[in-house]
Amino acid sequence: MEGPDDPSAPVAPREVLTDSVYEAVKAMVMDHVIAPGARIGIESVSRSLGVSATPVREALARLESDGLVVKRSLSGYRATELLTRQGVEELFEMRLLLEPRAAALAAERVQDAALDRIEALADELQGLPDKGDNYAVYGRFAALDQQFHDALAAESGRTMLAAAVERLHTHLHLFRLSPVTGGSPSTVVEHGRILRAVLRRNPERASDAMRHHLELSLTRHLDRYSVGGS
Repeated sequence: MEGPDDPSAPVAPREVLTDSVYEAVKAMVMDHVIAPGARIGIESVSRSLGVSATPVREALARLESDGLVVKRSLSGYRATELLTRQGVEELFEMRLLLEPRAAALAAERVQDAALDRIEALADELQGLPDKGDNYAVYGRFAALDQQFHDALAAESGRTMLAAAVERLHTHLHLFRLSPVTGGSPSTVVEHGRILRAVLRRNPERASDAMRHHLELSLTRHLDRYSVGGS
């Protein structure tokens, strides 16, 4: 008879279940299956996913650190509200303060192994869809886009700077608004300019390329508010 410690027992590793539930609940938030600002019923989510409440609670704790849900006393978890136009502008204001400096420092300090990883991220982005009916379609693009920026910041050699960039969780919040039409080819080209500046160990050009990318990205995101947006 198989016991809980029997290695032949067909039991999925706990980490796999936890990660899959996290991704499933994140997709529900990103796709507005759980509406912005709505209370998240742990039991109902558990039933819909066919799992116990424990991995759902663990997923919500991770999503809270991502900034996608908030926990309030007496009312439990709620999905965060969407960014307003002002929120997008403030987010990019922070990025423009942090990321050009991080790119410049990375150009001075990055090691070859890290450069290979960053190049691989830039290459993998090419051809991926940045828009679609749901997060499953464009989620890989959003994740790689975020990883590219986080990886550059990590190579700045400034722990607090890199942590600040990562904590913004920029791409989760922006893609939750809706993917930006035409963002994919433009983003790939702009990332290429940043990467070339870093490869050439040119801090000034890396900073300028990052600043230019962020300014263009901000314009693309603000376009969604051009007709009656808030």
